[in-house]
Amino acid sequence: MKTSKIEWTEMTWNPSTGCNKVSAGCKFCYAETMAHRLQAMRAPGYDNGFEFTLMPDRLEMPKKIKKPTKFFVNSMSDLFHEKMPFEFLDSVFKTIEETPRHSYQILTKREDILISYFKEHSIPKNVWMGVTVEHAKTKNRIDSLRKVDANIRFLSIEPLIGPVGELNLSGIHWVIVGGESGPGARPMKPEWAEDVKRQCEEQNVAFFFKQWGAWGSDGVKRNKKANGRIFQGKEWNEEPLITKF
Repeated sequence: MKTSKIEWTEMTWNPSTGCNKVSAGCKFCYAETMAHRLQAMRAPGYDNGFEFTLMPDRLEMPKKIKKPTKFFVNSMSDLFHEKMPFEFLDSVFKTIEETPRHSYQILTKREDILISYFKEHSIPKNVWMGVTVEHAKTKNRIDSLRKVDANIRFLSIEPLIGPVGELNLSGIHWVIVGGESGPGARPMKPEWAEDVKRQCEEQNVAFFFKQWGAWGSDGVKRNKKANGRIFQGKEWNEEPLITKF
């Protein structure tokens, strides 16, 4: 567990690691690249590289942090992976419930398992539940997210690799948009991001622009730090209006 460089969170907590590709947005997965790098460095917890692995020794880690913190849960995996036992999920959410001072941001591309688990469980009030939407063909995940009773529901439209079209954002409190980074990154056209922001404004949803990624707003490929986060003349760091429980 460490301080995160991800712009919209504060720390990461990975009670499991490893994953596998389920949609086009996974093609150049940053977590897979990082996992293999950590495996080569013999870092604890990455003996299996990017194979799905439970980390029971990490379950209690958030309890050691006294300062209220935003945790991105499973930056190196998907909490609702097919191999995740529901009994282990119970332990994850037990820790979340026992640390109400923290907020926990959870993203998944496995909306069916998300719904299945929460048919028999309640989502703790300090959970921000989200799904990834990379282009129009993955918008069905938004409908699935609306079916779970979370205080905050959000979308990570990253990597944005195609237009998403019209969005129904009812019941959604926050939208993150970002371009892809890394050697094989696919460009994000400015008009795709602009269209998402317009719809957020029209539907009164907080908008967070994470990054341009490897391709700048001018269509030139360069280091993502050089491309920066300026979008329509400023950094957009809006957060959900519902932040107190």
